[in-house]
Amino acid sequence: QVQLVESGGGLVQTGGSLKLACAASGRTFSSQTMGWFRQAPGKEREFVATIRWSSGFTYYSDSVKGRCSISRDNAKNTVYLQMNSLRPEDTAVYYCASTDYVTNWPQRRSSYDYWGQGTQVTVSS
Repeated sequence: QVQLVESGGGLVQTGGSLKLACAASGRTFSSQTMGWFRQAPGKEREFVATIRWSSGFTYYSDSVKGRCSISRDNAKNTVYLQMNSLRPEDTAVYYCASTDYVTNWPQRRSSYDYWGQGTQVTVSS
């Protein structure tokens, strides 16, 4: 089992920045891929970004590409999501996810085995 705890959410104005963190604990040695997803009220949970622990390979959704950066600190078992130029449409609960596999479909929710509880990000206009 892998436990994931997100932090760093909050209220920010349009154009501002936030850095989310996802701390992993438990059987973290088996984790291969980490992802960030978000869910706005009344909408489905959507993919934001992903990173592979070993290679550092990253991939982003079109909606955040160029504004967000995902990174990892292997020593701390923590993955980060730096979000810049935030917009009101970025308002959502942001979730961290993990899988023991190097998935070819990191943008799919079904590719992940473990999920955090989420952290709220609110962008005011």
